Amino acid sequence: MSDREIDEDAPIFAIAVAAELSNMHPQTLRQYDRLGLVVPARTQGGSRRYSSRHVAQLREVARLSGEGMSLPAIARLLDLEQRVHELSRRVSELERQLVAERQARPGARVFAAGATGSVVTLRHGARVRRATDVVLWRPRDPFGRDD
Repeated sequence: MSDREIDEDAPIFAIAVAAELSNMHPQTLRQYDRLGLVVPARTQGGSRRYSSRHVAQLREVARLSGEGMSLPAIARLLDLEQRVHELSRRVSELERQLVAERQARPGARVFAAGATGSVVTLRHGARVRRATDVVLWRPRDPFGRDD
């Protein structure tokens, strides 16, 4: 992360500030915390600390609640959104690892099984003889480019 990027998960806002930013009463934020809707981080002293992502969630809860959605439905929606966020972060991490691995092994090889069951190493760009060899594994480019 560069110096200019803001960590949207950093717990920086006290409850009064988060309430002001989300246009809610602090008691509403406490209730949402008890219900598990928007659960902030805690300091060592037990004070709630909200991140900018929490504030966005609070605004979303207010919007959805205003449109008539029930709090349990909102809780489920927020859980699913959090899961998507976690999975997106994991996919990005795995893509970075894959790129690093490919850069570390520029001569990565593809293997195939020969007609007799032997392992056959294929050169980069070599085609498999379909009648006699079966490809067991071939790395895929995560960005959709072919080698």
